[in-house]
Amino acid sequence: MQRDPEELFELTQAAPEVAGAPLLHHLEGFIDAGGAGRLLAEHLLQDYEHETIARFDADRLIDYRSRRPLMTYENSHWESYETPDLTLHLIHDAADKPFLLLNGPEPDHEWDLFTAAVLRLTERLGTGPAIGFLGIPAGVPHTRPLGVIGHGTREGLVTGSQRLPNRIQLPGSAAALLELRFGEAGRDAIGFAVQVPHYLAQAVYPAAALVLLGEVAQFAGLDLPGVDLRVATERTQEAIEHQVAESQEIAELVRALEQQYDSAAQTEGLLADGEEVPTGEELAAQFEQFLADQQKPPEGF
Repeated sequence: MQRDPEELFELTQAAPEVAGAPLLHHLEGFIDAGGAGRLLAEHLLQDYEHETIARFDADRLIDYRSRRPLMTYENSHWESYETPDLTLHLIHDAADKPFLLLNGPEPDHEWDLFTAAVLRLTERLGTGPAIGFLGIPAGVPHTRPLGVIGHGTREGLVTGSQRLPNRIQLPGSAAALLELRFGEAGRDAIGFAVQVPHYLAQAVYPAAALVLLGEVAQFAGLDLPGVDLRVATERTQEAIEHQVAESQEIAELVRALEQQYDSAAQTEGLLADGEEVPTGEELAAQFEQFLADQQKPPEGF
């Protein structure tokens, strides 16, 4: 029995005029070191005017027993229930240019139908390229520029970012499958992965979100100043420096990473803004370790 992708979403209003508008997407549940992708999505929704134009069927896509929605108990009764929300937002940048943001929990079920639904919806709206973003843990210090690895559905899309030349297998994600399906349909899609210091991977790290904001804005041609993220970055960097100064163990770790970083920059050259691209084996191991650490209580920062 053939399933209809349009069963998974509902337009909340008549299709707006968004022809050519870029589609940004971040789905929570996969790797996102430093909360980089989540912070960027939250920043866009908090700092710019937006409206919901489509909703996906969370009851069908989300496993509530693995990610239980929050409920509020007040005195002698249940007061509220936070319904999972997987939505497509229409946002306007500082110059009033429209773009879209698909945001919410990563589907647990029906990835093929979900990605087909996103393709169907964006075809109906006539949107432009799809742009995903997240953070990955890397052996880099917070005192050096953060590198960004880019990947796309065709040659020429990734120009200013580092490229990962290896052929590797990694745990899959709905966002990665969405990029793959866009490419199979002959449509442009790109992903940005900012390299977050591994000792900050479990923390909230606004500096990584700020780097992603710059990459996304440049590729999509959007005016996104990011003032709040810059302020948060400065405050976080100050707090990190304070903790580094108080811990000899952390200070030695940072110095070792700085020496490794600087040595690589001098002897081997760097491909873009920072640290050299890790090997496929190193990246796969980092992904696996990060996903395993997600099940543990936060440590350190």
